[in-house]
Amino acid sequence: MIGFLTGKIISSKPTKVMLDVNGVGYIVGISINTFEKISGKEIASLFIHTSVKEDSISLFGFHSEAEKEMFELLISVSGIGPKIALSLLSGIQTDDLKNAIQSSDISRIIAVPGIGRKTAERLVLELKTKVDQIKEEGVLAIPLSVKSEAVSALSTLGYNSKFADNVVRNILQTQPTLSLEELIKKALGELNR
Repeated sequence: MIGFLTGKIISSKPTKVMLDVNGVGYIVGISINTFEKISGKEIASLFIHTSVKEDSISLFGFHSEAEKEMFELLISVSGIGPKIALSLLSGIQTDDLKNAIQSSDISRIIAVPGIGRKTAERLVLELKTKVDQIKEEGVLAIPLSVKSEAVSALSTLGYNSKFADNVVRNILQTQPTLSLEELIKKALGELNR
């Protein structure tokens, strides 16, 4: 079982990367969030989930252990395969997906393309008590309400919610004590560059 790989990036696409690890090329499925973290780098280190089926062996790689744990929880739900799990992790940051499941925020989950209401409800039902075992990725001290309110406000103003979420997350990582108003002003400054 492969659990971790570090290698030279031979080629990468938003959903796939090929790593050269000591002369062996591994094709690894990745989320868009992981792609964003490794793009522009020569060498990548990924936590690996190995999927063995009777007709194939597939590798799925993640920039963080928390993202890998969330992927494994998602595919434990009946009807959720690796493709849907990667779509979810591409559309929502791990911490945000964890919070959406815990707070039964179905609308946040179905905002991801390809995810229907029944799938979202099944996720919430089966994972609500299990997601708290996943470690936060890095925005631990930030109240969720300030972050989500800022993203919601920016979305209401017409900004793409994924871009708004990334901008707000980046600002809060360097300045976690900003008020909601200050956060929105800074985010607007970043989005309007």
